[in-house]
Amino acid sequence: MESGMRVERDSLGEVRVPESAYYGAQTQRAVENFGLGNVTMPREFLRVLALIKEKAARVHGKEGRLDPAIAEAVARAARGVKDGLHWDQFPVDVYQTGSGTSTNMNMNEVIAGRANEILTGRRGGRDPVHPNDHVNLGQSSNDVIPTAIRMAAWIAVKDRCLPALKGLHEVLREKASQFRDVVKIGRTHLQDALPVTLGQEFSGYARQVELGIERLQSLEARLCEVPLGGTAVGTGVGAPPGFARAVLDEINRETGCRFREAADHFEAQGAQDVLVEASGMVRTVAVSLAKIANDIRWLGSGPRCGLGELRLPELQPGSSIMPGKVNPVIPEAVIQACARIVGNDQTLALAGQGGVFELNLMLPLMAHTLLESLGLLANAARALAERCVAGIEADRVRCASMVEQSLALATYLVPLVGYDRAAEVAKKAHRDGITVREAALALGVASAEDLDRAFRELVPGTGF
Repeated sequence: MESGMRVERDSLGEVRVPESAYYGAQTQRAVENFGLGNVTMPREFLRVLALIKEKAARVHGKEGRLDPAIAEAVARAARGVKDGLHWDQFPVDVYQTGSGTSTNMNMNEVIAGRANEILTGRRGGRDPVHPNDHVNLGQSSNDVIPTAIRMAAWIAVKDRCLPALKGLHEVLREKASQFRDVVKIGRTHLQDALPVTLGQEFSGYARQVELGIERLQSLEARLCEVPLGGTAVGTGVGAPPGFARAVLDEINRETGCRFREAADHFEAQGAQDVLVEASGMVRTVAVSLAKIANDIRWLGSGPRCGLGELRLPELQPGSSIMPGKVNPVIPEAVIQACARIVGNDQTLALAGQGGVFELNLMLPLMAHTLLESLGLLANAARALAERCVAGIEADRVRCASMVEQSLALATYLVPLVGYDRAAEVAKKAHRDGITVREAALALGVASAEDLDRAFRELVPGTGF
């Protein structure tokens, strides 16, 4: 036998496995058969899958369905994975069998192998702990894998995305208050429009994020409804009565979540509409972040030949050839992350169509893609808040100067002289390179006193 290898067996025969591996034959076959993407399953997904295995073993042990020593060894081994041990033992590629059976068996074999080491000192093997008979007892890949995806997704929303978005919302609100008296020119179609305050623009950004938070919070009820207990096709064959509820109760006590058994296992396993929905919500929030980041990028353009109404934090040199150039690196990074999320959403939509009769056949891809999007969203929101928005300053002089030069101020003359006459004033101001006020006086359309009254409050409700 090849040095450093041992023989493992499954229903198809013998397989040589690395001596150092906790896993067995089915994992090794998956390593040899797959590898299309050279990317493994997300760790946050594997942690949740291990948590399910731990709680299942404890429930089975409590109910007398597993020998107490085996139940404890399985639970200890699973807890080790959940706590971040043995990541090198999960080599199976995302692009594998569509049910995720290879990943489920990878987890079963690693836990069984580690449990056997706990009990006998011998790594791997199938005795006394068997990956199917003991670790996978009462379960099927077809209910456990989609359960783990939903759980991991909700935990990512709850523990990562929502805190990051709340932090961004708070700092945007602070800037809205800080900039409430900074009058600047508004823009529509990238053309000068009526004045607004910088605070009003930032209040709009804050509200976008607030609505995004509400959208993600609304996913809780549906993501927390999981198909555990449905086993192979949704009928629950092989799962003892009350098993799923008992396992979920244990998981809820640890995570503080409210996971519950699906109302209809055939829907929960044959379709994955909730994952498609979740991805759509994440995409919507990403579109909001991209709009905010892009506006900030434009408002900070310059420093001399752009809009220059904002001064962004200077984080790093921006050019390998132009000395002194500093770029809006955080908004650019955020926009790229959001683009990836939008692309991932298309992948999730196509994967959602992979539900055929009693099973969706793109579960590993859905797990990888959705969790990537959630991670990107959380990281992008946090970076935008902490590395960009928190340090933004307004160039008040630049804002005031651009308002004064704006042709859109002719709008305030319409009640005084009518639309056509006001348009004539705007054209003269543009043609002669003078202000609207100067053009109005030159054309004699209004007195200085009338113009003062017309321009008395540029932005309604602000006093400017």
